Amino acid sequence: MTGPLSARVSAPAELRLPAGPSGVSWRRATLEDLDALTELNAALAAADHPEWTETREETEDELTHSWMDLAADSAVAEVDGRVVAYGLQVRPPDPETIVRSIAFGGVRPSHRGRGIGRELLAWHRSRARQHLADSDLALPGWHLLYVEERNPSGMRLAARAGLSLVRWFTKMDRDLLADIPELQLPAGLTLATPGPADHERLRVARNDAFRDHWGSQPSTAEGWDSFLGQETFAPELSVVALDGDRVAGFVLTQVYPDDFESQGYRGGYLPLIGVIREHRGRGLAPALIAETLRRHRAAGFERVALDVDTENPSGALGLYTGMGFVAGHRSVAFVEEF
Repeated sequence: MTGPLSARVSAPAELRLPAGPSGVSWRRATLEDLDALTELNAALAAADHPEWTETREETEDELTHSWMDLAADSAVAEVDGRVVAYGLQVRPPDPETIVRSIAFGGVRPSHRGRGIGRELLAWHRSRARQHLADSDLALPGWHLLYVEERNPSGMRLAARAGLSLVRWFTKMDRDLLADIPELQLPAGLTLATPGPADHERLRVARNDAFRDHWGSQPSTAEGWDSFLGQETFAPELSVVALDGDRVAGFVLTQVYPDDFESQGYRGGYLPLIGVIREHRGRGLAPALIAETLRRHRAAGFERVALDVDTENPSGALGLYTGMGFVAGHRSVAFVEEF
C-alpha cells in the first residue's frame, strides 16, 4: 500500500441505480420509507437471525445520521409497489487506521434467487469504491459486508463476487439458572451503574478498549450518543468499573422486548464489553460480567447473549466460554481491501 486511497482506488464518476432484473424498479430511500424498511428488516430477521431484529428506532438512526446521504448512499427495490430489497452504503466518519465503507440491507426472502441481490451487491461495490476513492488518506480501504451464516444465498453471492471471507462472529448465550461466580473487582476500582454524566468517559474507554479489535475504529460523539440514547439501552443492567474519575472497564446491556417471543425466553444482550489496556489481565472483565449476570437474574431475565469475534486477540472467546456462555449461530465478514 502506497499513496492515498484517491490515487489507488478507481471508481465510476457517476453511479446509477440498478436497472434489473425484469419487473423490479429501483429508487432512492427516503425517511417516508421508515415503516416499510422496518417491516423488511423484520422479514430478513425471521429468515436469517430470528433471535433478533432491528427496531424502528435503530432503522431511523441509520437513515438520519449526519454521514448518511440517502440521495447517493441508498437503493430501494420494489415489485408491484412493495419494497423487496434495500441497501445502505455507510462510510463512518473520522477513520484513524482504516477507511471503511460498510454495506447494510438485504433482499426479502420471498424474492431471493431472482437476481435482485446480484444487482444490489454490484451497486454496493461501486458505491464503496466511490467512498474510498474520495479519501486522500494513505490508509487501508475496506468494503465490508456482513452476512448471516443462515443465509446461504447471501454467502454464495458474496463469494461469487470475489469478496474474501475474513472473519467469523459467534452468537453466544448464557443460562441464568446456572451458578454465577462471586468475583471481586481488582483493588482500587469501584463499581457503578452508568448514567448520562458517564457517556463521554464511556466513549473514551470504549475507544481505548477496542483499538486493537479487528475492523474497529473510534466511536464518534454523534454515533455514541445515538447508541446510548436508544430505548433498547438498559443502564440499570449495565456496569462500569471506575479508576478515580476514569472508566477502567464496562459491560453495556440492551433489551429488546419485541424479540422475547421469537427467542423463546426473556433475555438481555451485551453489545459491548471492554477493559482499557492498562487494566487488562487483572480479572476485571469476568468480575463485571458476573455482576451483569446477577443484575439480569435479579430482574427476572432467563438468559443473556452476546456476539464475539472468534479470533479476538484479547482472548474474549475463552473468557466467555469460561463464564458459561455457549456458542450458537455465526455470522461472517466479507472484505474487499484496497
